[in-house]
Amino acid sequence: MSIETTPLPATTSTSPTARQVWTRARGIVLGVVLLLVGAVTLAVINSGTRRGGLDPRSADPHGSRAVATLLAERGVSTRVVTTLAQASTAADADTTLLIAAPDLLTDRQQRQLHAATGNSGGRTILVAPSSPSVETLAPGVTADRAISFDSKLSPGCDLPAARRAGTADTGGFRYDTTVPGADVCYPSNGLPTLVRVPAATGNGDTVVLGAPDILYNDRLDKHGNASLALQLLGSRPHLVWYLPSLSDDSRTESGERSLFDLLPSGWGWGTLQLFFAAVLAAFWRARRFGPLVPERLPVAIRASETIEGRARLYRKTNARDRAAGALRSTTRIRLAPLVGVPVPQAHAPEALLPALSAHLHDHGDGQSLHSLLFGPPPRDDAALISLADQLDALEREVRRP
Repeated sequence: MSIETTPLPATTSTSPTARQVWTRARGIVLGVVLLLVGAVTLAVINSGTRRGGLDPRSADPHGSRAVATLLAERGVSTRVVTTLAQASTAADADTTLLIAAPDLLTDRQQRQLHAATGNSGGRTILVAPSSPSVETLAPGVTADRAISFDSKLSPGCDLPAARRAGTADTGGFRYDTTVPGADVCYPSNGLPTLVRVPAATGNGDTVVLGAPDILYNDRLDKHGNASLALQLLGSRPHLVWYLPSLSDDSRTESGERSLFDLLPSGWGWGTLQLFFAAVLAAFWRARRFGPLVPERLPVAIRASETIEGRARLYRKTNARDRAAGALRSTTRIRLAPLVGVPVPQAHAPEALLPALSAHLHDHGDGQSLHSLLFGPPPRDDAALISLADQLDALEREVRRP
């Protein structure tokens, strides 16, 4: 027997409109635009004359152009170097070598620099070195774990430069030394924040400065900062300002640069910022947290509409195998109780087919029933419709009294 089929009504396109796409994506687009604007703004700012802190070419608040200008007026030349080779070559009796960031140097670089400056006869100034950097660059000096929270300190020593300058902003790292004849100045809670260690031979010395404040443009006119800075940096006719660079080839044993060395500075922070931005975007798009809360539908949906919607999805994806499987499974579940087979065994051919054959004496052999209820998926839509008709006819025949 067969069932009559009626054509499906015209379907409505389920593709999102341009307005819907814009509504869903406008938040992400806005975020990308803001990131691009921020990146361009930072690039424009950094492409100008802006430089890093403690740079004698920088006019920023934490730059040091002011002290370099004052030194130039007093006949002291200032030269900026960024590599260990340049700094080591420049060390001599007529030169003051200022190391702006000793902690950026590797252990190997620190040892090489100390070997070059130890007996050069010049002055070496270490700006705010911590442990163990200070122990390598200035043997006999150790950094205390506790720093000084008092910025303005009094000299408290006989060093002529400190006595003439008076109070200064040297508070920061505190040090201790066992070197005989060393000058310990600007103490904070019993430990100095400025130490001058004379060289073992010659007239050279090493000055350990606990904080860079006296070199900053915006702090130079405070207290005795300018006087102390000019006396410490202007004791020789030449000043070499060493700004350690992460791209210096001497950072590696072989001089070869790794992949991370080739990346631009700041890439790590940039990646971290992008990661947090992605996390925030994920939280924003999630919209709510916690377990799902069931809600009552505002309207009742007819079962026929649900079936029709599911059929459209199957048709859209050409899922004839899934559609045929759903038809056969549902038919087997309905037939099993009619022929005396438990529902859990409805999907077992060895249980359902014999009972069905016994009930249908004039329906043919069991092979046709097996092909109908457990056979392969249909090849095309016409075969799928034929399968539905045959399953419906079989069920009606079983139900016939």
